[in-house]
Amino acid sequence: MQYTEGRIGRVFQLRIDHGEDLLESLEKFVRDKGIHCGFAHFIGALEGGRIVTGPRELVLPPDPSFEIYHDGWEVFGYASITPGLKGAHLHYHASIGKNREGMTGCLRERATVYIMVEVMIMEILGSTVSRKKDQVTGMELPFFGNHVK
Repeated sequence: MQYTEGRIGRVFQLRIDHGEDLLESLEKFVRDKGIHCGFAHFIGALEGGRIVTGPRELVLPPDPSFEIYHDGWEVFGYASITPGLKGAHLHYHASIGKNREGMTGCLRERATVYIMVEVMIMEILGSTVSRKKDQVTGMELPFFGNHVK
């Protein structure tokens, strides 16, 4: 296990409106406000987009299984914000549902808002987390300054 300690900095509440892209809007807001570390909670509805629902097979590095959703889905989710190789890195996970169907996974590439999505962002100050390429998975993963065995 790895860990770091920090403290809560600024807190933001946002409304992302119909037709806007949730991922693009949050990434721009985080960049514009200079948020390097934190997390975001969000609820609302998405018109459509793509979600990774796990790997195709249980191998490393993983081969993601993409699903496309459209025609309006309810959403609640979470995004971690960590310093990455190209600035702030947002990693989104969410559950989406429509009627009796549901999916949970990693929102990727596009998530078009239907009506609106409410977001709360909490900034973390003093954290030593950073994202680096992991040799085993081939993915950009978070690494923390302290280790517990």
